[in-house]
Amino acid sequence: MAAELTTMEPEAAQQAIPSYLIYETLNGKPLYRKGYKDVLAKRKTPGEIMGCSDLQAIIVSALYLYLGNHTDRKAYWVVTNEPGLHIQLGGNLANDIAFYEKDKVTIKGKFFDVAPKVVVEVDIKVDLEAFPAMEQDYVYQKTQTMLDFGTERVIWITTQSKKVLVATKDENWITVNWDTTVPVMDDVTLNVATILTEEGVL
Repeated sequence: MAAELTTMEPEAAQQAIPSYLIYETLNGKPLYRKGYKDVLAKRKTPGEIMGCSDLQAIIVSALYLYLGNHTDRKAYWVVTNEPGLHIQLGGNLANDIAFYEKDKVTIKGKFFDVAPKVVVEVDIKVDLEAFPAMEQDYVYQKTQTMLDFGTERVIWITTQSKKVLVATKDENWITVNWDTTVPVMDDVTLNVATILTEEGVL
């Protein structure tokens, strides 16, 4: 997603950071994976910080299966596995689940370069030291960047607080509890608590 090597901020130790520790680049700035400092200090291996928790994996998988089964698959690709999204030079994002309109995508074996119609994110996977207000700043900046690029709706799901943020282009953003049914697109809606209850998680 970024140059082969980069460096940490001036106040941090000047040490080359391998590109595999960069999760995204947002507004020209590399965002490192959570735990990257532990990898640099050899307290953890890269594999230990690149995977997600069991709860995150189950939620993403359950949501992907549900959304895929309730979406017009002739019109949309529902993609997962952190598909890359190239927005501009210095702007490469990753998504947990994204809906792409098939007639707008040309498959080239590279990052997507057109806006997904809807994106669903589960938790935060970057180190937040670059954001003064931490999680809120990162979520808001990434969300606004995708909306400005042309995405119609971004949905964030947080596992610790059990909240859902729904950001729709040209509308007020709302934050609700997991057990609230929220719109996804077309006639598709999402209730995280219901899906997880059916999966035996809650």
